[in-house]
Amino acid sequence: MYNNAVNACDTLMKEGLVSIVTPMYKGAAFVGDTIESVMAQTYGNWEMIIVDDCSPDDGAGIAVVKTYAAKDSRVKLIESKKNSGSSGTRNIALRAAEGEYIAFLDSDDIWMPNFLEKQLAFMKEKDAALVFSSYKRIDEYTKQEVLTPFIAPARVTYRALLKTCPIFPSAAVYDLKRVEKLYFNEAMGSLRDDYVYWLNMLKTIRVAYGNKEQLVYYRMRKTSITADKKKVIVPQWKVLREVEHIPFFKSVYYITCWAFISYFKYHK
Repeated sequence: MYNNAVNACDTLMKEGLVSIVTPMYKGAAFVGDTIESVMAQTYGNWEMIIVDDCSPDDGAGIAVVKTYAAKDSRVKLIESKKNSGSSGTRNIALRAAEGEYIAFLDSDDIWMPNFLEKQLAFMKEKDAALVFSSYKRIDEYTKQEVLTPFIAPARVTYRALLKTCPIFPSAAVYDLKRVEKLYFNEAMGSLRDDYVYWLNMLKTIRVAYGNKEQLVYYRMRKTSITADKKKVIVPQWKVLREVEHIPFFKSVYYITCWAFISYFKYHK
């Protein structure tokens, strides 16, 4: 059922190791919390690859990461030489990843201490290639919940993903024994790049499984590039028409579904 092809780099993957991909852009205010949530994991076989995307903060974020890297060699910093958005930054981390599993964690989000343990157990239970969890949505500064938690659907397919994307990067883990390492479409920059990534993966694995347990704190930042859903409509349409080549009227249907579901997703 699953595509077991692996590229040359993947043959060198370390068994049981989780490679955590963390893009960072002006992350000084929050990345410390993010790293600490990883260091507190009950599952300890991980590497955290943080790639700074040429942040215009006079090295403030880099300095924070270096402080933690000096304490724990599992925390690794890469300073990108050019700004390439979240897609390019994640690709840099993916090329450096040595793990059997790939996990994503944005530099302002927070994992609960049992995130990796729970997700790997859930993956084994479902015999799955890709799993994602439910998550809590918190204010960027107070950390108080600002919306009801997002509860992941039990499963998602490619067709369902065309209507809405419930796979939150910071809640996702996939297994390189079951699906080859994928890279992000850098033409997407920082808009809908993760969406295209999951669409591509679900063409291969057919189904991803959602864990009902709330294992992540999603920090809802007002300055986030995707905070204003109106700005995402055009990129969403381009994904459907230009990337996935969905016929016009079907694209109208899917983007209508997306807009309707997104409204209620962020207005609870």
